[in-house]
Amino acid sequence: MPKGGRKGGHKGRARQYTSPEEIDAQLQAEKQKAREEEEQGEEGGDGAAGDPKKEKKSLDSDESEDEEDDYQQKRKGVEGLIDIENPNRVAQTTKKVTQLDLDGPRELSRREREEIEKQKAKERYMKMHLAGKTEQAKADLARLAIIRKQREEAARKKEEERKAKDDATLSGKRVQSLSLNK
Repeated sequence: MPKGGRKGGHKGRARQYTSPEEIDAQLQAEKQKAREEEEQGEEGGDGAAGDPKKEKKSLDSDESEDEEDDYQQKRKGVEGLIDIENPNRVAQTTKKVTQLDLDGPRELSRREREEIEKQKAKERYMKMHLAGKTEQAKADLARLAIIRKQREEAARKKEEERKAKDDATLSGKRVQSLSLNK
């Protein structure tokens, strides 16, 4: 048995949703009520309705103010009464696409900066490596010099062997030609 001794509780009830049209109608009613109270406060109890042109202008200006209010954050509790300047709190402002500055320089993220630094360091290393200034390049050049010496020695030995073989074959032919002539 669940806590409270009841079966079901509030979770099984049918939910009721408010449609966007109803929400808009409620907001319009609240705005109208606020305007009427404001007009009554301005008139000072004269009882005069005022100029219809003034009402129309005030309605237009109120609509633009209401649109601006939608972008601002709603304040909770006593926040509306106390003005707090918190340097850590950043008011989020929405920018239109036309206001965005895509051509100007933008700040790079930490990862992007690190990636660029890594690429530059690699390029610097490769330039020094090609110039033979790094330890690895010096070791490679030393190894290359040893290999060249070994190859030169092997080529020299091969050349000597070939010459010796040619001399032997040449001397053998001379001997044969001499014995045939006799």
